[in-house]
Amino acid sequence: MFSSVEAGLIYAVMALGVYLSFRILDFPDLTVDGSFVTGASVAAVLIVNGANPFAASAAALLAGFAAGVLTGLLHTKGKINPLLSGILMMIALYSVNLRIMGKSNVPLLQQETVITKITAAWRQAGLDAALNRLVSFTGFAPRTWAVLVSMAIVALMVKGLLDWLLKTEVGIALRATGDNKPMVASFSANTDWLIVFGLGLSNALVALSGALVAQYGGFSDVGMGIGMIVIGLASVIIGEALFGARSVARATWAVIGGAIVYRLILALALRVEFLETGDVKLITALIVMLALVVPNTLAAQKERQRKKRRVRQLERGETVAGAETNYKSV
Repeated sequence: MFSSVEAGLIYAVMALGVYLSFRILDFPDLTVDGSFVTGASVAAVLIVNGANPFAASAAALLAGFAAGVLTGLLHTKGKINPLLSGILMMIALYSVNLRIMGKSNVPLLQQETVITKITAAWRQAGLDAALNRLVSFTGFAPRTWAVLVSMAIVALMVKGLLDWLLKTEVGIALRATGDNKPMVASFSANTDWLIVFGLGLSNALVALSGALVAQYGGFSDVGMGIGMIVIGLASVIIGEALFGARSVARATWAVIGGAIVYRLILALALRVEFLETGDVKLITALIVMLALVVPNTLAAQKERQRKKRRVRQLERGETVAGAETNYKSV
């Protein structure tokens, strides 16, 4: 369960990228499945070749940005359907990722990564022992707190930057483009470049998450991005259903919370006896289905109850009005 929270914080960065494309830009970007692996493969290859893992992660972010920009250009300049442009880029990135890695899998277990560097510094500072003493009354003592704390800081930094950006003039234009593109264009704003920039930023976050996941898991694999868009959507939908999304700041909090809750649900589901590791995708699909259906069902039920109460109030009002009329006539 502890490792599920760690993984949830790493995947939260990817979920924030998905939130930016799907909720802010209203763009169904399937590039995510490819750009996630692009980030992982770029970081893995650079680390294996002796690059600093932090620099490798930054390079992965830039590679993801480039992938998102290309998707945006396919849609805005190539006039290709949004869904199709994402699919085309996802397919193209599969071959690109294979070219980058040179093979289908690049192991990182013997390499120095961001995770190993942070863990080593954390232990050297003696922070694990201090935190374990603080929670000793619970009887819980993880191997290290380094990953949890550092990934929480990364997720919060990304959230803070995204919140700040969406409150700037460019960010407000991005939100307006997603809500009503023709209206923004009528004010002489360049909606094409806003979409390109938004998709680039979205996929940059996805690629950064991919780079961190590869270093956390100890490998980069060409198939590790399959279903990432569903996981991102699950995090967004679960977060909004549980925590609400009345403002941008609250929505980004909800996305991070949704990513953690999703990983916890997945971990609990896999502990059921008749479920196996190969059922992860099925469990993911079921979680998304429930996250979509249950809130809508509850909302419809509340609306029906509201209408019934309104009808009863009207009926009581008509009864009182009728009684008053009869009294006046007498």
